[in-house]
Amino acid sequence: MLPIKPHIWFDKSAKQAAEFYASFMTDSTINYVNHFPFPGGECEVAEFTIAGQSFLGLSAPHSIGINPSISFMLNFDPSRDPDAAKHIDEVWNKLIDNGKVMMPLDSYPFSKRYGWVADKYGVSWQLILTNPAGEERPFIVPSLMFTQPVDGKADEAINFYTSVFKDGKRGTTAPRPEDMGPDKAGTLMFADFFVDQTWLAAMDSAHPHGFGFNDAVSLLIPCETQDEIDYYWAALTAGGEAGQCGWLKDKYGLSWQVASTVMLDAMKKGTPEQIERLMQTFMTMQKVDIATLQRAYDGL
Repeated sequence: MLPIKPHIWFDKSAKQAAEFYASFMTDSTINYVNHFPFPGGECEVAEFTIAGQSFLGLSAPHSIGINPSISFMLNFDPSRDPDAAKHIDEVWNKLIDNGKVMMPLDSYPFSKRYGWVADKYGVSWQLILTNPAGEERPFIVPSLMFTQPVDGKADEAINFYTSVFKDGKRGTTAPRPEDMGPDKAGTLMFADFFVDQTWLAAMDSAHPHGFGFNDAVSLLIPCETQDEIDYYWAALTAGGEAGQCGWLKDKYGLSWQVASTVMLDAMKKGTPEQIERLMQTFMTMQKVDIATLQRAYDGL
């Protein structure tokens, strides 16, 4: 079992975005960049690491449009970083350049320092000065916002995800104690949970945002065996929708990719001829078939 890898479909160059993040985030690097044929032109793929969290980025001839339904929470923990308060301001100032403020960097009842920003590539980040007395979390935690028509279902979804993944467990749960505008009592202000060696967070929002989950940000599950692919594909498409090339939407509309490590490794190490054969085969698939991909890669 390998950790979940967030996948971002950028409107602009995936490589440029990766270089931007790596320029000011510690423990960050660009692992590889490659280009592949894609319907209507060429696709650019970049694998990069931000603060120890691995990402896969893609840019292609058409865009989907990144929105805040999936954001990335950055936990600045004074118990691990004595200069956390200084560093949160430094990172905020980088992300806000040509970006959009969603919640100003300020003091709130839940944190002495918090802000929500969409950067110049459209990616949303929540920066928070965490409570040193709380249970330690990774620096980066992908955060899911359940909006209409699935607002109020975050708690149910967490129970579903923790049942699907064998290492699933719940962490913090903070329901609303009373109605707060359109948000009803009992819906989640915040919760986090652990699946596939990865911490995720979730919240409900019944406000009329005009956006919801889409394919621009998805959660990629790297599978080493066909049994893993078959299991996660069946579990996550139940009540949802199967897509192409290992993509799917679950019953809450959240996008996942059930991927093969054969494919991921080939994008890094394959020759142009091997990659072209692999991509031609891959584009015909819904659920990924590892044996068929391997034969294409080997030219058999």
